[in-house]
Amino acid sequence: MDSMPKLKVLIVGYGDLGSDIAGKLTRLGVHVFGVARGPRATAEVDMIRADVTAPESLVRLRAIQPDIIVYCVAASGQTDAEYKLAYVDGLSNVLMTQAGNHQLKHVFFVSSTRVYGQQTDDILDETITPIASDFGGERLLEAESLLQQLTCGTTILRLSGIYGPGRLRMIQLAKATERWPQHNNWSNRIHRGDAASFVVFLIQKLLAGKTISACYIVTDAKPVSQYEVLIWIASELALGHPEQLPVVGGKRLSNQLMMSSGFQLQYPDYQAGYHALLQELSVD
Repeated sequence: MDSMPKLKVLIVGYGDLGSDIAGKLTRLGVHVFGVARGPRATAEVDMIRADVTAPESLVRLRAIQPDIIVYCVAASGQTDAEYKLAYVDGLSNVLMTQAGNHQLKHVFFVSSTRVYGQQTDDILDETITPIASDFGGERLLEAESLLQQLTCGTTILRLSGIYGPGRLRMIQLAKATERWPQHNNWSNRIHRGDAASFVVFLIQKLLAGKTISACYIVTDAKPVSQYEVLIWIASELALGHPEQLPVVGGKRLSNQLMMSSGFQLQYPDYQAGYHALLQELSVD
């Protein structure tokens, strides 16, 4: 891949997804700035310790004049107040620091497929209006709407359930059959590495003068029931497991717009992704 030596990217929210994006960008020669609440030492990224919910801590962002912002903050808890702080107030505070930045070309907001609260047998894509069914979906939609005030390009990235190194919930659940869900819902997921690679891919497209969409559902190519995933993982671990239950509820999501961009998934389905994870865990 071609290097991008003069580009400045500000990654707000330097967790596992943000740091993965940063690592991929720095290897391309991009000047990356990262924002995190706690101390994060890294030689490749200019780190700024700040809290998106505290505007006074964000003053340094004004001087950076980034070309691109990737906002991938995670809420501190599963409450309406925490979601409002992280996504609505936090994004608003960051955007205010860029009011005088004429260099700003594009803002990426990492949202979630939680905005699709509807229960349907239809496969949902970006043409379907999301109907939030809880506070999380409502706050994420409120945050997404903040991008409409910007004059630069914007892209909403609605990620399905992220899994990967350090995100092993389904593997842990597969080992504890007494905790398996009572109902077998449709589920959707994306490997963290693929999610990070897609963000970098879109940035590269922008720099090549290509058009990208204002919204993408970021998920793998195979919506599947929760029990199918759990049974497959349990079988790979040579563990006993309950019988498959009928699928009731949940949603199935399409990644056709994402794939039509030319992007290629490293982990196109749960079997590819969890096989790699289980191999890594067996080595450890």
